[in-house]
Amino acid sequence: MTLLVTNIKQLVGVHEENVLLRGKELAVLPVIEDAYLLISDGLIAAYGEMKNLGAWADSIEHRMDASGQLVLPTWCDSHTHLVFAASREEEFVDKLKGMSYEAIAAKGGGILNSANKLSKLSELELLRLAWGRLEELITLGTGAVEIKSGYGLSVEAELKMLRVIQQLKETSPIPVKATFLGAHTYPLEYRDNHQGYIDLIINEMLPVIADEGLADFVDVFCENGFFSVDEMEQICKASMQYGLQPKLHINQLNSIGGLQKAIELNAVSVDHLETMTDADVQSLAHSNTIGTLLPTAAFFLRMPFQPARQMIDAGAAVALASDYNPGSSPSGNMNLVVAMSCIGMKMLPEEAINAATINGAFAMDLQHEVGSITVGKKANLIFTRSIPSLAYLPYAFGSNLIDKVMIGGEFFA
Repeated sequence: MTLLVTNIKQLVGVHEENVLLRGKELAVLPVIEDAYLLISDGLIAAYGEMKNLGAWADSIEHRMDASGQLVLPTWCDSHTHLVFAASREEEFVDKLKGMSYEAIAAKGGGILNSANKLSKLSELELLRLAWGRLEELITLGTGAVEIKSGYGLSVEAELKMLRVIQQLKETSPIPVKATFLGAHTYPLEYRDNHQGYIDLIINEMLPVIADEGLADFVDVFCENGFFSVDEMEQICKASMQYGLQPKLHINQLNSIGGLQKAIELNAVSVDHLETMTDADVQSLAHSNTIGTLLPTAAFFLRMPFQPARQMIDAGAAVALASDYNPGSSPSGNMNLVVAMSCIGMKMLPEEAINAATINGAFAMDLQHEVGSITVGKKANLIFTRSIPSLAYLPYAFGSNLIDKVMIGGEFFA
């Protein structure tokens, strides 16, 4: 079907070329005022100013008037853990009582809690739960998503998670990327035998993952008390032999050299970055690796927000993602992520929207499919309610400003 959308108040995120935005470029968000948009067979076919709409438009049968509305690309959420068995609000209460993230993990909570619950659920039930979450994210404006394993921590359970993600990939109306995060933490039985678990990942998990094509990326939680820099390197190099590119949890709690090693490994992205030294910022700024910031995780854990302003001003490429997971960011609402990035990290609205769209697409290697208003890309679009300006999106952070979400040229309901 061909659809002509007319009288768009602002067509936002019009990028003629696919370029990863960094530094001052991140604040450049091309907008067409009083615009039209032509969608054909689920793809963006043409766009421009209404005054330049040609006589060809008279032959288009299906039309939509978007007066007063902004139209922008859907959010590209490049870091989630949305396949999980159950919520963990009891740990939320523990945190309110003063217990630290590390203390909760030490008593078998945190990731181990999620792994225990996941091991008891069938693949079908996990799929049902994950599908419901994915549908919710789409209604909130997400049009592409990365999903990690990491709540399995055994050969059987990690493969179960990845097979669920594979089924989501095959049936979801939006692009889904899969990341193998077997190195999320050490199972209790391997707490004193790190190499034993790493060998399990390398020798028993990775060959099956590669054989079944279950993952696009590999991730490792590089942090004190979890996986060391050397352990991360060992897992990444083994995974890269199977074609899995690194996307890594780095510098959440401490700066231990993981960022520099990730850059050396040519990681697609380094994610979290709550704890950044001046040297870390400069290393990231002079690399091709994307710094993916997860402000809702910092907010939920009551940690300082990531130094986005410092990274952007240094020339780094920055993306935004939700870190949707049951322990430290139980929300996949990218509208809140964008607002919180402006409010808590002093990002400009234009910077936050670019970071959550085109740069997020780059952080999943989906930049040729989604992330901008570009001819040939999927018509995955957000239609806002009638709002006064672009800045109103992060400004009115508590309001639902989305009128409709279009996926592949069809409105999602």
